[in-house]
Amino acid sequence: MLKIVLEKAGKRYRREWVFRDLTHRFAAGQRYAVEGPNGSGKSTLMQVLSGFMSPSAGEARFSLDGRPVPSADMWRHVSIAAPYAELLEELTLWESIDWHRKFKPFLPGMGPEEVWTLLGLPDPARNKYLRQLSSGTKQRLKLALAVCSDTPLLLLDEPTITLDAQGVRWFADLLERHVSPQRLTVIASNVPEDFAGCSERIRILDYKGG
Repeated sequence: MLKIVLEKAGKRYRREWVFRDLTHRFAAGQRYAVEGPNGSGKSTLMQVLSGFMSPSAGEARFSLDGRPVPSADMWRHVSIAAPYAELLEELTLWESIDWHRKFKPFLPGMGPEEVWTLLGLPDPARNKYLRQLSSGTKQRLKLALAVCSDTPLLLLDEPTITLDAQGVRWFADLLERHVSPQRLTVIASNVPEDFAGCSERIRILDYKGG
């Protein structure tokens, strides 16, 4: 079971605090919402939670099954879908799925074919290069790869940003069917509908510094 503890954590760029004095415990089996307008610091907090970015003040501590995990090793335990997490556009859609599993194994019982089926796309799209696909299709791929990866931490930053109404329904079904109750899930968004099932909310504007 994964746990993340922030103790008076803050992140600053030059003289400006993106957020500060944030103390919170994130436990496995819970789904958390990080809410705030665009540019408010949600993505920065998500990167601190992923271990990819260290806080400028305070602490971010990670543990798995009661054992400390160095932030440098957190990449092994986290799956993330975010606007800043780029896909390799030189690959086809099918190659992207197959390439991803070499770095992050899929959930038990899932393989490339099962992930492909989840996308709900017409079969000819399988061999299209990512650069040929719409932003909504690329977002579906990002979300499917993150949700279907066998990691204890799932971070979804602006998950429905480029999805149409049908895609939003697809995303809700994806979470319902494939995110286990034992997983620690954090969703950052300014769309209230993205927070269905979240047990706690963190308003990033409550932690803005002077």
